[in-house]
Amino acid sequence: MSEPRPSDRHDASEPDDTFEEIVGEETQRDPDLAVIEAGSRTLRTYGGAPQADVVPARPADPETDKALRAVEQELAGRWGETKLEPSVTRIAALMDVLGEPQRAYPSIHITGTNGKTSTARMIEALLNAFELRTGRYTSPHVQSITERISLDGAPIAPERFIETYGDVKPYVEMVDAQQPYRLSFFEVLTGMAYAAFADAPVDVAVVEVGMGGTWDATNVIDSTVAVVTPISLDHTDRLGATPAEIAGEKSGIIKEGATVILAQQPVDAAQVMLKKAVEVDATVAREGMEFGVTSREVAVGGQLLTLRGLGGEYEEIFLPLYGAHQAHNAAVALAAVEAFFGIGAEQARSLDIDAIRKAFASVVSPGRLEVVRSSPTVVLDAAHNPAGARAAADGISEAFSFSRLIGVVGTSGDKDVRGLLEAFEPIFAGIVVTQNSTDRALDADELAAIAVEVFGDDRVQVEPRLDDALEAAITLAEEEDEYAGAGVLVTGSVITVGEARLLLGRG
Repeated sequence: MSEPRPSDRHDASEPDDTFEEIVGEETQRDPDLAVIEAGSRTLRTYGGAPQADVVPARPADPETDKALRAVEQELAGRWGETKLEPSVTRIAALMDVLGEPQRAYPSIHITGTNGKTSTARMIEALLNAFELRTGRYTSPHVQSITERISLDGAPIAPERFIETYGDVKPYVEMVDAQQPYRLSFFEVLTGMAYAAFADAPVDVAVVEVGMGGTWDATNVIDSTVAVVTPISLDHTDRLGATPAEIAGEKSGIIKEGATVILAQQPVDAAQVMLKKAVEVDATVAREGMEFGVTSREVAVGGQLLTLRGLGGEYEEIFLPLYGAHQAHNAAVALAAVEAFFGIGAEQARSLDIDAIRKAFASVVSPGRLEVVRSSPTVVLDAAHNPAGARAAADGISEAFSFSRLIGVVGTSGDKDVRGLLEAFEPIFAGIVVTQNSTDRALDADELAAIAVEVFGDDRVQVEPRLDDALEAAITLAEEEDEYAGAGVLVTGSVITVGEARLLLGRG
């Protein structure tokens, strides 16, 4: 699983010379940070520039594709992500036999209801801009399972994913034999991510929880920075029926002495988070108080921001993502990276503005108000709960001038479907209800029954097959000679969006 280290590729004197040269250039900066960055830049010099962050297609090599499918099949034979036995006992046992790989690097841990993946991608881009090697672990994936584990801003190569699974598999089987329940799909993937990050090696891991926080499999790390994106009602059967109850579960990622970056929250959720921070002597930075969005204006291809961070103001930041929610995610990401570097609490300084601008300008977030086709414009958004739907509806209304917008909606059966549909009702001229290919998908006819109550019978069309739904929506959008202002929004589930992305040729 290990790649050759720089000393394996070059004369032994070269890395040392480069390291000392870079440290010498950084004498005006924080000395500890200068040493970290210098070591990382030395590694990156020999490892090559990071790849573009894209959603990977299936491996081109038939043997690699066959091997990856075999791994996917083995993982699929375990408990899925919706079947849980809430504890970290099994993942802790796996970490123990693997030699505690999650302690080989510092980390930034992210919880919340909406915005976690986009925020993680922004944090990763910022850290990369400061020459730190990153590992990012997010879920679920849009198209390929390898998206979940990224190194230096790019999804892990299929070959390395397969190799990592092969390396951890004996230890997984060892833990399986000792526990009442086998490790789940998500627990095995978490173990793989932590092992891959240690082996890379990375300078910092950016880790998104799967669900909740306290008993989430990712919560075997002791992160110095805990990020909480906006909390709303989702997974209420497992996390609680109110924002406060959900916040109680999610506050479990806040560790002793950490810094908590708290996005705007419902009052009761914020109170729970602040109480937990006091209990563990954590420092809290709140959006709207210690940091936030100072100004925002729509720009071609995204938006132009001024952000107030923990260390000062950052102006003229172009973010190539749509929606006010993404601006707030950017403020949270910036504060998290500042906190990681000790800015605000330990140091009174700002990060380099050119690096910040470059990082944010490079951010992509597949399936989040992502334009995948023109004539008519087709937009994908993975909103799957009412809060996410409201953010998507606001974002698409602000950034696009559609005279006629048709929705293609396929949801999971365990979501607040009515709330999601009600959020989209004001912006959809019509809706085509469908279903994705998973067992969790809500039957198209059941979804249609709810949609008729929200939209009325004349605005709802049922197409159980997603390809038929896309074709129908495009036809509806182009009706009444409104071709130039036609649009289609595909939404309701990450899985629906991922399958649409493949059908539209983006995979």
